[in-house]
Amino acid sequence: MVQEFSTTATAHFRWIDIVNPSLAELQNVATEFSLHATSVQDCLDPDHLPKVEEFEHFLFIITRIYDQEQKSDADTIQEVSRKIAIFCGKDFIITIHRSEQPFLAILHEKNVLQNKCKNVMHLLYLIMNKVIQSYEQTEDLLAAEIDFYESKIFLKSRVPNLLKNLYQIKRKSSVISRILFLSKSIVHRLQEGERRDPLYRDVLDNFIQIETGYDQINEQINNLLSLYLSISAQRTNEVIRVLTIFSVFFMPLTFIVGIYGMNFKVMPEIDWQYGYAYAIVLMVAVTIAIYSWFKRKGWL
Repeated sequence: MVQEFSTTATAHFRWIDIVNPSLAELQNVATEFSLHATSVQDCLDPDHLPKVEEFEHFLFIITRIYDQEQKSDADTIQEVSRKIAIFCGKDFIITIHRSEQPFLAILHEKNVLQNKCKNVMHLLYLIMNKVIQSYEQTEDLLAAEIDFYESKIFLKSRVPNLLKNLYQIKRKSSVISRILFLSKSIVHRLQEGERRDPLYRDVLDNFIQIETGYDQINEQINNLLSLYLSISAQRTNEVIRVLTIFSVFFMPLTFIVGIYGMNFKVMPEIDWQYGYAYAIVLMVAVTIAIYSWFKRKGWL
């Protein structure tokens, strides 16, 4: 569906928004605005990564906005985000996307229709700012989840599938960091335009803040995973230590019982009246001696 949001008569530039385009629709628009054929092909690829290309009379941008309707276990770039292709010329801007993006209509209503956009670059700054801000809410949610699991780990509380959940957080955060890394070239290219423009400064500040936030999340989740594995190894070592101590206590007792349990006809103390009591006292004495030795070594 091709929709013209604004014309040169109303906003001094044309804004054409295309949703889930067919090849024929794209070719018609490409012919009208002299768009490059390879760029048109990139618009049809839903899995294309963020990039920016400069042509003679327009700027071609592919960016990816966070998908609010994704599945909870989404952990790939294609699952986490949705592609938006942008052709930005001197007096026109074309936005192309497969799924509906309500924020574009809101920008049109609150900025373009009210003549708050001075030119095409202003509108491009607003679009990029919304794309970057779409990752902000998820950043807060991931940070809250990390704090939750961190407290559970330190309190030694059992949480079902804790390691799996931590890995999912790590995957999603890493994917978003990858998207932001690829989007950095777009932000830097916009910097070559009106560097002192307050709208661009807003885009840059938001990008740096969100990028820094996800870097911190990645660092926290890596530290938390290492901490969890270290605590798990410590618990395992503690269990093994206790079992080893018990085995050391029972090894000599088992040896004594084994000696007195052999069926030989001639054995010391076999006909002695106090032989049974002697064996019991001997095993208690060995146990006390081992306990005293462990206590002296500081192992208990």
